[in-house]
Amino acid sequence: MQPLKGRHWVLLWLLVFLGGAVAVVTRQTTALHTARRLHDLREERGSLEARRADLERRIRVASSREVLVPKARRTFGLHEPADSEFVLFPVPADPRASDP
Repeated sequence: MQPLKGRHWVLLWLLVFLGGAVAVVTRQTTALHTARRLHDLREERGSLEARRADLERRIRVASSREVLVPKARRTFGLHEPADSEFVLFPVPADPRASDP
C-alpha cells in the first residue's frame, strides 16, 4: 500500500471539514425548528390559560346566588326559606366512638 500523497491529505481534510460543517448546520436547523415549536407551544399555553381563566370566571358567575336564586324561582318555583322553615336534625352520637 502506498502512502497518501499531498493531494489526498487535502481531500481527506476537506471531507472532514465538510462533514463537520454539515453536522453543525443540521444541529442548528434542528435547534431552530425546536425553538419555533417551543414558541408556538408557549403561545398556545398562554391562550389556553386565558381561556381557562375566562371559563372559571363564568363558572363563578353562573354559580353565584345572584344567578341561581332567580333561576330556581322561575324554573322550579322555589323560594328562600324563612327562619321558621329551618329544621335542624340532631345527629346521633356514634356508639363506637365511646368504646375504648
